[in-house]
Amino acid sequence: MYLEHFGIKELPFSLTPNTQFFLSMASYHKAFNMLMVSIANREGFIKVVGEVGTGKTMLCRKVLNSLEEDPERYVTAYIANPVLSPKGLLLAFAEEIGLAEDIDSGHHSLLKKITKRLMQLAGEGKQVILFIDEAHAMPEKTLEALRLLTNLETEKMKLFQVILFAQPELDDMLQEKSLRQLLQRITFSYQLEPLDREGVERYVTHRLATAGYNGPALFGRRAIDVLYQSSRGIPRVVNILCHKALMSAYGKGERSVDAIHMRSAAEDTEGITIPATSYKSVSFAGMALLAGVALVVYLISYYNGSVP
Repeated sequence: MYLEHFGIKELPFSLTPNTQFFLSMASYHKAFNMLMVSIANREGFIKVVGEVGTGKTMLCRKVLNSLEEDPERYVTAYIANPVLSPKGLLLAFAEEIGLAEDIDSGHHSLLKKITKRLMQLAGEGKQVILFIDEAHAMPEKTLEALRLLTNLETEKMKLFQVILFAQPELDDMLQEKSLRQLLQRITFSYQLEPLDREGVERYVTHRLATAGYNGPALFGRRAIDVLYQSSRGIPRVVNILCHKALMSAYGKGERSVDAIHMRSAAEDTEGITIPATSYKSVSFAGMALLAGVALVVYLISYYNGSVP
């Protein structure tokens, strides 16, 4: 691979959501702070929405890791695949909070066991937070079952909190009349935005440094321009294109990545629109401009009589 060639210790653009590579950009920093404050205030439902590849799972793992550093205070439950029936949701939640034995019983009995466990944890001074990734994939009946589950509470507080990470389709689902009660319970919501041009450059530099690269800029300015335009600032796409661009440069024996390598990476990736303003087209545009200026000069000269 290209690691030794470029002096990198590990793959910098892996698609695995490794929180060591988390970059506290403005959007992600605000989202992280919002989540931590909301958790501290024991808010009920919290929602984080972002397009495919904007880093929702990375943010989710970052918050999870932060809470797991204080096991005396927090108990976290994580459901990565919420395509479950209402009972399937209860079973998954029960397992996550430590009810791993003899829980496959009737709905009412299962709910009683979950309530007892949550009361036990509350009595120990522990705060339970349920994280649901890909929440837009949840069936409507399961979303409603989740809302009903959050009715579990004492006189002073809810027995657990819910944080939903989802694509924008969840917002469309929540507009359904049948889910209006769930929508009303969402106290905080945040939308992750794609990176801007500067953000893409910082993101690339940060991941390279985290992966052990210590040298001059590995990606040229033009390469970053093409990367930003091709990826539209979506971190997952940035990772894919950077990985392929490094492979392209390595295959040619070159020590840095330029626009040609990045365009090659974009051309090799399905679903990517290559920037219309390529460097060839810029050259053609420049030639056309010069030709236009020359034509104007000629016409002026012609009408002034200096051209026969």
